[in-house]
Amino acid sequence: MARTRFGPRRRPGIRPKPKKAGESSGESAKEIANRLKSSATVGNNAAPYRRQSLDIHGWLCAKCGMDFNENNLHLLTVHHRDGNHRNNPPDGSNWENLCVHCHDDEHSRDMLGRYLSDER
Repeated sequence: MARTRFGPRRRPGIRPKPKKAGESSGESAKEIANRLKSSATVGNNAAPYRRQSLDIHGWLCAKCGMDFNENNLHLLTVHHRDGNHRNNPPDGSNWENLCVHCHDDEHSRDMLGRYLSDER
């Protein structure tokens, strides 16, 4: 029976060099955070207000509080509170950053409310 190997493949004889304790890149935490924020992808076709909203409101979901980093930032969306995607004030007052799950929940609640109000 063949053995299944999980994890990254490594060539025999080549091992990654371990970092020495206390070794750092010389950057402060704030410099690293700024570098990561500036290099984080917001999507090739992202609306211009996305970067603004991420800078103003931070990299966390306003509803559930989930924190995001450069690896999962694509799961953080910009929700327009009034539903008008053309209303993009520079102060960000019409935006809130929501994870994809909370964003879907927000829109499904609106749809459910309209459905129930039309039935009566």
